[in-house]
Parts: sequence; structure tokens; C-alpha cells
Amino acid sequence: MSKKSCLNCGHKIFDEFCPHCGQKSDTARITPHSLMTSDILGSIWHIEARFFRTVKHILLGPGKMAMDYISGKRIKYYNLFSLLLILFGFNVLALHFYLDLASIDINKENSNVIGFFSKYSKASLLGLIPVMALNAWALFKRVELNLAEHIIIATVGLCGILVILLLDDAISIIGLYHPLLKLTNIIDKILVFSLILFPAFTYFNAFKSSYSGFGLIWRIAVHSLLMLIEVILIILIFYKIF
Repeated sequence: MSKKSCLNCGHKIFDEFCPHCGQKSDTARITPHSLMTSDILGSIWHIEARFFRTVKHILLGPGKMAMDYISGKRIKYYNLFSLLLILFGFNVLALHFYLDLASIDINKENSNVIGFFSKYSKASLLGLIPVMALNAWALFKRVELNLAEHIIIATVGLCGILVILLLDDAISIIGLYHPLLKLTNIIDKILVFSLILFPAFTYFNAFKSSYSGFGLIWRIAVHSLLMLIEVILIILIFYKIF
């Protein structure tokens, strides 16, 4: 078998990638064609494919994806914390876009409430990560995950919540076109229901093979109740402070 040296680190390579630094072995001279197809379009497609693949796995199998990520199967997924920040950004933009388009007649008191949720509701959701992680760490002892690993599961859960919120913002914007209002109201109710159940779905999907049906259900129920109480407290604290 022929071997050649990596142009980046000089190590001998036999396959598609250098085993020492990870650079591709077929690095060639940059041409206008290769710049456009491989460097620019290839990079964009690679990022977008991983991004949407990760979002799909989060929505359809969040718990399984989180457990795969924890076990080391990470190359096919977008970085979770980068994804979290991107989804936060999209949500903030979508909410402001909706508020700009919707000519809502509000009094001063309601204006303060809407202003608070416009500025801090998405940011206060960050408080869900330690809340979900600590609750799960206390309730799901059998899986023997440490707190950092529970934070990964909570981050996946929050990413799913943010995707659903983003879809709901998009539906709310479409609902400003009044002929579609009834349809968007139905979709909105489905999304809100999905939003409420998503954390429970995440933990069910993650731990269904580790507990009996009853053992899993009561733990998820307690986890959801604790999270509801803690979320209300977080929002009240944010509202009082800001």
C-alpha cells in the first residue's frame, strides 16, 4: 500500500484522514472550483446537515440522543451548547419580529409584563438546565450518571423546548394573516401541549430501559412537578429583580 506524508504535520498517512492531526489526505492546490465547491459550499452544507440532523434527533428521540452523546457518539451531532445559543438567538429574533408585526393595544401594566417576557423569558429558561439536572440526579440514581452528564440531558431537553418555541413564534406570525387564524390557533395549542410534555418525553426516552413502567412514571411525574414549581419561582425572581 502506498503511503504519503500529511501536508499539515508530516506524519505518514494510509487512509482518507491523517491519524495524527485529522487533516484530509487529498489536500490539493486551491482553485476557483475547489474553493467554491469544497471550501465554501462544502463547509456550509456540512454545518447545515449536522445542525438539522441534530434538531431532528432532539425532537424525535431526545433522551436517546443525549445518552448517545454522553457515551461518546458525538461526531454526527452539532455541538449542543453552540446549538443552544443559536436557538436562543433565533427565538429572541422571532419574538421581537412578532411583537413588531402585531399591533397589540396594551395598557401600561400589560406593557411591563410583555416587556419583561420579551427581554427575559428566553434567558430565564437557562435556569431550567441546572433545575432539570439536579432533579434528575436526585431521582434517577440507578442510571449512575454524574451531575455533568445530567446537564447534557437537560441541555438536550431545553434545546427541544426552544425548537418548539421557535415553531410557535413562526405559527404566531403566520396567524397574523387572519384567514389562517383558526388553523394557527389549533397548531398553537398542539405546540403548547408538546412544550409542556417535552421534558417528560426526554427523560422517558432516556431511561425507559433502566426502570419499570411504574418506577419510571412516578419519577418523571415528581420531576415534572418539581420543575413546574421551580420554573414559577425562577420567573418570579427574575420579574422582581428586573
